[in-house]
Amino acid sequence: MAFHAFHRAPRGRARHDGGGRERQVRPRFWAEVVLGSLSALLFLATLIRRDWIELLFGVEPDAGSGALEWLIVGVTALVAALCALGARTEWRRAHPAGAQSPR
Repeated sequence: MAFHAFHRAPRGRARHDGGGRERQVRPRFWAEVVLGSLSALLFLATLIRRDWIELLFGVEPDAGSGALEWLIVGVTALVAALCALGARTEWRRAHPAGAQSPR
């Protein structure tokens, strides 16, 4: 087996494809995980405490109607869902279902 076809990568990140080469998740995976997690936290925070913008910044951008808070809920839920889907796609790219690691 040639050295270039089977190299050691950082623990927990490398996987083998069907040809014996290691495949790693790309930085895009980690960016989607982090952005999706932050969006999910902001989504939950906005659902729990809708007036956090007024408390944190001392302004009422929507004149107290709550429209901005609902916009934040919708946008953060969408971003979290899209990031989860993107991270799942990246994970499956690096870890195909039919690939087995060499013994």
